Amino acid sequence: MNPMKIVAFAAAAMLVATPARAQMMDHSARSNTIVDVAVGAGFNTLVAAVKAAGLADALSGTGPFTVFAPTDAAFAKLPAGTVEALLKDPVALAAILKYHVVSGKVTAADVIKSNGGKTPTLNGAALDIQVKGGKVHVNGATVTSADVMASNGVIHVIDTVVLPPTAK
Repeated sequence: MNPMKIVAFAAAAMLVATPARAQMMDHSARSNTIVDVAVGAGFNTLVAAVKAAGLADALSGTGPFTVFAPTDAAFAKLPAGTVEALLKDPVALAAILKYHVVSGKVTAADVIKSNGGKTPTLNGAALDIQVKGGKVHVNGATVTSADVMASNGVIHVIDTVVLPPTAK
């Protein structure tokens, strides 16, 4: 896997802890899975979507996984009715959610060591991760909190839902 070339990622990835990150860190200390950590941190829309798409068991599995987790506010940015429609279409929903998941555990330190490129997702399409203005972006979404550890991987919180090329 060739995640991306990012020199300034360390500074951006070590963002000041938000309440969600603090809650996630508390949960990860108890060796919870990615799904457990997301539930405990109040990622209500993401958790509902993961369950509706039938991915909760997979993301609770041994992994490891790297999840770029959109906040509830990120889902709220989608056009009106989009989330509701996707919750009724598990196939389309799963394709979008899998676009937020990378096989393996990619931490901020891994990103710093990498040489750039696109990162393949479980969806099959690749994410483009870059640094712009000292901030890390995943297909235009900003990483607001990084390296939130779970027993089966790592979560990086993003402020926008990223859509795979076929879902745009």
